[in-house]
Amino acid sequence: MADESAKPRPLGEKLGVDIDSELLALALTHRSYAYEHGGIPHNERLEFLGDSVLGQAVTVMLYTTLPDLDEGALAKRRASVVSTVALAEVARSIGLGEHVLLGRGEEQTGGRDKDSILADTTEAVIGATYLSAGPDAATALVLRLIEPLLADPDRYGAAVDPKTSLQEIAARIGATPPQYSVESTGPDHDRRFTATVVVGDVTEVGEGTSKKTAEMAAALSAWRVLDARA
Repeated sequence: MADESAKPRPLGEKLGVDIDSELLALALTHRSYAYEHGGIPHNERLEFLGDSVLGQAVTVMLYTTLPDLDEGALAKRRASVVSTVALAEVARSIGLGEHVLLGRGEEQTGGRDKDSILADTTEAVIGATYLSAGPDAATALVLRLIEPLLADPDRYGAAVDPKTSLQEIAARIGATPPQYSVESTGPDHDRRFTATVVVGDVTEVGEGTSKKTAEMAAALSAWRVLDARA
């Protein structure tokens, strides 16, 4: 069996930046894995740092390259690029999921392809790059990663307001308007919501910690189906 500590090396080469091996390993450690291994450090602090680095790099790039856009348009474009869905697509493009260290529960429920885990890990890797190689290298990494997103802003813009995007695409293709139903489970302090949306002949389900987030997740799934058809 291959040594798990060797996993980050090919990822570092794919990223095109020299990241300290311990920092990269930390960036790839999900809290579910950490809890199952005696409470070792996990990647959430690096994720916090990487989120800030990502936001600044994208903001400066958009401001300097799109001088004709007003503040509102710039904000919408930024939100679409740094959204969970967009970052998850970035992660998939570099095969990040196969390198993440997950606990057994997350492993069994498909954690390696969950948008939230992939997006958070991407931010953690950016944070690790900042600490290991400096701000310029971290900014350069961000710009390399998001370049494909900028070529298709409408697709990722759906992640910002999926319910509106779903309603618009349904109207455009002549499907019936989206209809939502929501159920909740669990105690008040840890309630989980499951939303089902039906639009035309498409039925999709989304989960979240609130009715709103569950409906948004369901809407985004349905939008992806209809967008693929369109």
